[in-house]
Amino acid sequence: MIECEDLNQEEIIKELCLCNGLSYEMIGQKGSDTSKLEMFFSGYPRIVGLSLFPNLTSLTIVAQDIKEISGLETCLQLKELWIAECCIEKIGGLQECRNLEKLYLYYNKISKIENLEKLFRLEVLWLNHNAIKNIEGLQTLKNLSDLNLAGNLISSIGRCLDPNEKLERLNLSGNQICSFKDLTNLTRLRHLKDLCLNDPQYKTNPVCLLCNYSTHVLYHLPYLQRLDTFDVSAKQIKELADTTAMKKIMYYNMRIKTVQRHLNEDLEKLNDRKCKLQKLPEERIKLFSFVKKNLERELAELKGSGKVHNDRSNNNKVTELEKSKNGETVTEEPSLQQKIVTKLNALNERVTFWNKKIDEIEAIYRIEVKQKKKSHSLLIPFLLIELETVGNIHFEEGTRSDDWFNSCYELILSRFCTWDFRTYGITGVKVKRVIKVNNRILRLKFEEKFQKFLDNEDMQDSESYRKMLECLFYVFDPEVTVKKKHLLQILEKGFKDSETSKLPLRKEAVILANSLSMCECPRIEFLQQKYKDEKINSFEHELFRHGILLITKVFLGQSVQARDQDSISQANYPMLNSVFIPRKYLLNSIMGQRNCDCSVRQCKWFVFDHDLVLPEYIVEFEYITVVKAHSLFSFNVILEESKKSSERSLLSQDLKFDDEVIKMDPRIKPRPKLISLDDKTILSLAKTSIYSHIVSLNLHGNSLSKLRDLSKLTGLRKLNISFNEFTCLDDIYHLYNLEYLDASHNHVITLEGFRGLMKLKHLDLSWNQLKKSGDEINVLCKHTTSLLTLDIRHNPWQKPATLRMSVIGRLKTLTHLDGVLVSEEEATAATKFIAGTKITQFSLLRHSSTKEERPRILSIWPSAKILTQISKSGPHSHLNGNWYLKITALNLDGQHLFEITNLEKLENLKWASFSNNNLTKMEGLESCVNLEELTLDGNCISKIEGISKLTKLTHLSINNNLLTGLEKHTFDNMLHLHSLSLENNRITSLSGLQKAFTLIELYISNNYIALNQEIYNLKGLCNLVILDMYGNIIVWNQENYRLFVIFHLPELKALDGISIEPSETECAKDLFGGRLTSDMIAERQGHSNFTQMQELNWTSSSIRTVDLVPVDQFRNVCNVNLQNNNLTSFSGLIYLPNVKVLCLNYNHIESIMPRLKPQTHLTNRQLLYQKVPSSGYGQQGTAKINRDIMSSENLPPIMHSLEVLHLGYNGICNLIQLQLNRLRNLKFLFLQGNEISQVEGLDNLEVLQELVVDHNRIRAFNDSAFAKPSSLLALHLEENRLRELSKLQPLVKLEKLFLGYNKIQDMTELEKLDGISSLRELTVYGNPICRKMLHRHVLIFRLPNLQMLDGIPVNSDDRAKAEFHFSELQAKKNLFIPVTNSPVDGGSFGQVKAPPIKITNVIPPGGFSHYLGSDFTLTPEVEGISTEFLSEWEKTNNGNQKPT
Repeated sequence: MIECEDLNQEEIIKELCLCNGLSYEMIGQKGSDTSKLEMFFSGYPRIVGLSLFPNLTSLTIVAQDIKEISGLETCLQLKELWIAECCIEKIGGLQECRNLEKLYLYYNKISKIENLEKLFRLEVLWLNHNAIKNIEGLQTLKNLSDLNLAGNLISSIGRCLDPNEKLERLNLSGNQICSFKDLTNLTRLRHLKDLCLNDPQYKTNPVCLLCNYSTHVLYHLPYLQRLDTFDVSAKQIKELADTTAMKKIMYYNMRIKTVQRHLNEDLEKLNDRKCKLQKLPEERIKLFSFVKKNLERELAELKGSGKVHNDRSNNNKVTELEKSKNGETVTEEPSLQQKIVTKLNALNERVTFWNKKIDEIEAIYRIEVKQKKKSHSLLIPFLLIELETVGNIHFEEGTRSDDWFNSCYELILSRFCTWDFRTYGITGVKVKRVIKVNNRILRLKFEEKFQKFLDNEDMQDSESYRKMLECLFYVFDPEVTVKKKHLLQILEKGFKDSETSKLPLRKEAVILANSLSMCECPRIEFLQQKYKDEKINSFEHELFRHGILLITKVFLGQSVQARDQDSISQANYPMLNSVFIPRKYLLNSIMGQRNCDCSVRQCKWFVFDHDLVLPEYIVEFEYITVVKAHSLFSFNVILEESKKSSERSLLSQDLKFDDEVIKMDPRIKPRPKLISLDDKTILSLAKTSIYSHIVSLNLHGNSLSKLRDLSKLTGLRKLNISFNEFTCLDDIYHLYNLEYLDASHNHVITLEGFRGLMKLKHLDLSWNQLKKSGDEINVLCKHTTSLLTLDIRHNPWQKPATLRMSVIGRLKTLTHLDGVLVSEEEATAATKFIAGTKITQFSLLRHSSTKEERPRILSIWPSAKILTQISKSGPHSHLNGNWYLKITALNLDGQHLFEITNLEKLENLKWASFSNNNLTKMEGLESCVNLEELTLDGNCISKIEGISKLTKLTHLSINNNLLTGLEKHTFDNMLHLHSLSLENNRITSLSGLQKAFTLIELYISNNYIALNQEIYNLKGLCNLVILDMYGNIIVWNQENYRLFVIFHLPELKALDGISIEPSETECAKDLFGGRLTSDMIAERQGHSNFTQMQELNWTSSSIRTVDLVPVDQFRNVCNVNLQNNNLTSFSGLIYLPNVKVLCLNYNHIESIMPRLKPQTHLTNRQLLYQKVPSSGYGQQGTAKINRDIMSSENLPPIMHSLEVLHLGYNGICNLIQLQLNRLRNLKFLFLQGNEISQVEGLDNLEVLQELVVDHNRIRAFNDSAFAKPSSLLALHLEENRLRELSKLQPLVKLEKLFLGYNKIQDMTELEKLDGISSLRELTVYGNPICRKMLHRHVLIFRLPNLQMLDGIPVNSDDRAKAEFHFSELQAKKNLFIPVTNSPVDGGSFGQVKAPPIKITNVIPPGGFSHYLGSDFTLTPEVEGISTEFLSEWEKTNNGNQKPT
């Protein structure tokens, strides 16, 4: 056999030599220097004979029937090995090939990467087309640069490639990778240049089918040169990916802030409710405290005077005996003292009772807060998952308007059986929230597998398969509270490998149920038992009321009822997809047997293939129980009842009891309240005349707000100033002997100035307004070094959770705090706590990172937080002299810091977070000049300061602080600031942001911004795309607030957490476009004091309406220029009381008054009134002009001060519609450049002096044009279409008339001006009649007062010449003009034919008129007509006369 094998081996080696062109004999004798061997397709079933080739560096074996790698022990020089397309099942036999650099094992049957640990020099490894499930065994291959694992069964990358830092090419195509999050593991491969996940030669990875796949990969791997065989090295591609990712981060940051805001609002409501409920107990406690302190003062005074009385009583026992005989009380004073003590005890009991009530309310409040936070706790992780998966997992909260929400609601109600729950006092179920889970990754898997089942069946059965789809409830482990992390894991990755449950079947199958009772009853049972065993508070017991359901879509496939004898596993049911157990067969059924129909249908299901269970809906619900839930709202009912009905309520009895205690003897008479304190009052109160003798001073229950000259009382040991009006205690200083101070029940907001009280042992500061724990503790540390007891309860402390530890840790002499003994353990813990509130070298190392670049992670958390979680520098980092220069990120959130110190050397710090500390000032950051991100949320900072040198800042967050304003130049130097978040502060103005030009995101919700002008401060921020101002006063003060902001900040993409739709932008333009408002004027002026304004000049600004309020502030405006805008009416200008000059040229004025709004807003009755003439609403019909005249005459006058009005170039065609008659005091009216054809509607303008209607379409004047006597002095009618000049006679005062460029061609028309004797200036140039100079002599002759004609002054020579021309006419006696000639057409002047010249009112001497006819007469003044004139006149007549 051995010989046969040897012979066979020899044949194989011969074949090897033959294929490579080598002589077998020669090699056998001398050996071989051959370095490269190749064997293709056949003839080499085993790797043999390689010992003959000691210098072999390259071996290629392709398509052989080799089962294992062997025979390479002697190939020590081998650098390249190809064993491809063979049948290898295991990697092995390579231990001696230490020089191997390239290994190709593709197209084999390898299922595990192993035995490569010694191949340290390996650079290329190809394992494509095998059956590998996990990436493993590569950790020692530090030089690996090319790895091909395509066409395997790999479903996860994990951290397995982290050691292979030199990897440049990676092919994972044709695997089962389905998670974006998994791909982010590749970000640690800094040298990766070529990545393939979707190679066309292989099947697609599920992850490549997801939305935004390429964007996700390119954002996280910016150094990639090729992706999926495509070149992606172009800069634009990377920038596009970065931009898209940044937009996503900004969007989800905005949404997460909105969720946090809604939670804060809910918590605020709860807090308000708690405060309202605690108001009554607090009032009671205050009342009792006041009475108590009164009694204590009486008792102290009684004891003071009682000593004297006792001495006297010892010397005079007889008197007492006598008194006792007379039936009088023997010791009257001591009995009074006893009564006081008894009443004090009773008062203390009532205070204890009401304190207990406060604690009860506080307990209920905490439970409700816990529940609220729990119900919101999933929403932010959901959004983070959406961001990380770039929307491929999407959560949608349902409302009643969603069909799927209603379907879920109905499903739950249909699967709820009251019978099953009545044991627990549960009567119903209330759905509080339904969230739809859209997991594209899991859905693709589900649909792929489901489709396989459909494809394997014929068409008839495919429908029955569809019927096997069912909606079932996932059964959580009843003994484990549903952890958020566990639920999120299911929603993200499905049910596979996600269970850590104790349930034995969990790994085999997903357990589901079709009824609520089978899911929930085991949980309720377990919780009840747990609370019973642990004797937990009844309020906590309420927590089982609330629950979570996970509704899944399930393909049950082939399913049978489980057999009792077999455990439920795929092995026992190999051909089935699922099994079920009806409720009646469940041995551990906690429900037992019920006589209920639905119990027959109730089943528990076990589905073997996890991918066929798809999580679809999360439902938060609450059980409705017989016993009502304790809540702040139900507690409120009790209090309300106590006010309404004193008999029915429990508290009313307590209030009665309170009154009885108050009325107990002795009842102290109120003393007069002191408003101020002087020397005389102090001495009278202390009943002494020497200041230094005053030991105790009780000023309780007055109205004092100041204590002057108290430092004189050098011997003072006890001081009581409770129930006064103090806001600070700076008058209490240098009282070196003071041991007791009661300052409770005041309004103290700060302890600043409180000093020099070294012997003070007892201090009561309860019931005040102290907030900043850090500042106040510092004062006490410094100035009260002997303090034993301190009471600081009932103050609105900013950080109440750590207050007790902070105080005990800093005030080491304290024995009692807030009435509770300070134990040794507590003191030790507090000391340790305080030690941790300082920034030390240890804390710096522990909470820092030295990474130089921000990780490319889709997350909204601060970079400092991300970096310190990913890679802490750690306390054991190697320390050298410059260790602090390496720190780039620092995360000191929640370290209870009171100040920022010891950062001077951190010059390279880029990202820092100090959230949730006790910081009151922004100090200690001056030297961190390279800071890019700074987070200071949740502190007590009241002013932004100390950051002027931080010019590289890109992100600044100071949410939840005490900021009241933004200093003017704070952000001027920050040329890289992109994101600013100042939510939940007390900021009133945004003026400090005017120069923050680089801002992209601004979050300033829940502040005190109230005025519209504040929005104008943001108008210069052209890059601003996200603005959140929710919860500011402006939101409900400004009508149409949202549209107002959208209009003024057109670059915005999102406002108050809601994206801006294009339709909103259009609405904003319609509503606010072209509005001239007080805010706009204030913005331009830089102030809003309009009372000094006299001129308003706002031209060429597309203004459509004027809305200046309050109008009274514009009372001194007298000149308004709104030329070249889009006004259609005078709009709000009509309300300005003192406007004298108004210029509205180049607008679209149709009427003085604004048009009525569209009729869509009118009621049916109003519409009816509009149609009926008698209704008074008026109607638009045929007789419109008449009605307009009537209505405009009857309308009341407006704008009483207006004297000059410019309405040129407005397209006006109807003067009546304009309603100018209402401007009764108008003196100058300019209407040039319009479309006017009739001068009308000006009758009531009795003081009008000048009217300009040049460049219109006037042909003639109607009877009403100048019907009434007029004061008009100047009338401009140039560039119209006038042919006649009748109807101008009423203008008796007219001095100037401009008729240039009209169509007057008949001298007769000019003669009509004779009636206007006052005319001093006239223009007629540009009319057809002016083509020859004839008209000038006539006009000068006819108008004796004319001083200027066509712009040329009329002098005495002109007048003499005109008279001379007319005198010549008288001399021509023989002139005969037939009567028929006089009325015929006149001759042509130039190119244009005109009517004959008619000369009227000329009376010649003698019987001349008989020949000239009635139309030609000469006046007596004229002696004759010039021969020139007559000959000209004769020619024109003869040339054009018609034959008789």
